[in-house]
Amino acid sequence: MRIARFTTGDEPRYGVVQGEGEDAWIAEVAGDPLYTPVSGTGQRVEMADARLLSPVIPRSKIIGIGRNYADHAAEMGNELPTKPLMFLVPNTAVVGPGDPVVLPDLTAEVSYEGELAVIIGRMCKDVPAERAKDVIFGYTCANDVTARDLQRGDGQWARAKGLDTFCPLGPWIKTDFDPEDVGIVTRRDGEVVQDGRTVDMVFDVPTLVEACSRAFTLLPGDVILTGTPAGVGPVVDGQRVEVEIEGLGTLSNPFIRR
Repeated sequence: MRIARFTTGDEPRYGVVQGEGEDAWIAEVAGDPLYTPVSGTGQRVEMADARLLSPVIPRSKIIGIGRNYADHAAEMGNELPTKPLMFLVPNTAVVGPGDPVVLPDLTAEVSYEGELAVIIGRMCKDVPAERAKDVIFGYTCANDVTARDLQRGDGQWARAKGLDTFCPLGPWIKTDFDPEDVGIVTRRDGEVVQDGRTVDMVFDVPTLVEACSRAFTLLPGDVILTGTPAGVGPVVDGQRVEVEIEGLGTLSNPFIRR
């Protein structure tokens, strides 16, 4: 199932995406599928009439994982972590597909980072890796936008990763998705700049769920960003970045400076 959060000009609603490409449409569901069983309202919304929003706004937290691909760690001149390297991102950083990523004047060096995002489906703590699937609601695409100059200057990643609009998510949450070995391709203005596979993660999704749930109580809607493959680079005003994950979808956002 592909769960979308969308609007037609009124309050946000949820629905199940049906069909593909130009023939896609949304079957509206009642309530928030994270908290209530999926139940259709009988209303059909054409994709052309809807604006997709971020499929989830975490009520609690986004947990980022750093240096989770060996090739990315190498290109940044870093050693591989022996345990998952975690950082927190505020939910005010979240935007949806098509929303602009705003480059503020306090940073002059911003990078894209295409990633797979894991959406937690229920409250949990100390989840063993072999039970990770029991607490995962689904998956979506993410762009872990990073202000490199702030990252270097601060010595930690809160501002660099957590500025407003710096965490695009979307286009929907796919619940029946196997993340073990899928391609992640990032394009900047149509040019491929990242091309990796999730099988190359240092720590796979079950291991990350176990590690994160040992550190924090996970709540419904929490997001785990699983790291980025090699090829990160700068993005500037007027450019567009697309993150495409095989079998999942494509997240596309323009970057603007105000």
